[in-house]
Amino acid sequence: MGEWAFLGSLLDAVQLQSPLVGRLWLVIMLIFRILVLATVGGAVFEDEQEEFVCNTLQPGCRQTCYDRAFPVSHYRFWLFHILLLSAPPVLFVIYSMHQASKEAGGAQPAPACTRGRPEAPCAPCSLRARRARRCYLLSVALRLLAELAFLGGQALLYGFRVAPHYACAGPPCPHTVDCFVSRPTEKTVFVVFYFAVGLLSALLSVAELGHLLWKGRQRAKLPPAPAPAALPSSRADPDPFGPPAYAHRAPAGDSEGEGGSGHSKASLATVRQDLAI
Repeated sequence: MGEWAFLGSLLDAVQLQSPLVGRLWLVIMLIFRILVLATVGGAVFEDEQEEFVCNTLQPGCRQTCYDRAFPVSHYRFWLFHILLLSAPPVLFVIYSMHQASKEAGGAQPAPACTRGRPEAPCAPCSLRARRARRCYLLSVALRLLAELAFLGGQALLYGFRVAPHYACAGPPCPHTVDCFVSRPTEKTVFVVFYFAVGLLSALLSVAELGHLLWKGRQRAKLPPAPAPAALPSSRADPDPFGPPAYAHRAPAGDSEGEGGSGHSKASLATVRQDLAI
């Protein structure tokens, strides 16, 4: 159960980025697939090759007939199914963690955003959110394709019924032999249950994909936010015919005497310093 717990912890991180439909898919994945297969599936299919009995003692005949009856074991087929379905969400989690570590580590510093102000959105944050939405949309599409491929493969390989009897002919068997499968009814119930869970999971993936596309289209229809208006300046425009800024005027009352002479000398010293610079 250790490897299932590790996979479940990785899938549990997906719900932070998923809508409600995605979280329902995650519940179906964790409970009705991983938990059921780990607790019940192993006990049902662990002895399928040992209990596959044929009415012959010819060496190699029973193994060849089992390989023809079941090209891939049910249990291993579903294990590979779960691993392939988990790959797109886990890759999305790895991508999100990588982006978060880059921002936290300073490799790509995040600019200050004006949160809570829809009239002034943060362009870099909007770009990161758009990339995250596209990556999540791609992961849902890949998950749906894998689901449909495995459902078709299960229907082609096993059908919907595990037959209790299998007639086998061909080398190394000397003649047509009869082989018998253990617990065919229980295995049939499990096959139908797992196929029904796969159909439900595929429908949830289709609903989530449509929901994401609809939200993206609604977001694209929104008008662009206007740029924030510039604040009026409290300083008046300078007079083009007035003296330069560094030419400090002396007060009117001190235009004569020593006070006026001191201010004039200070102004001239400032002018020379500014011109020298």
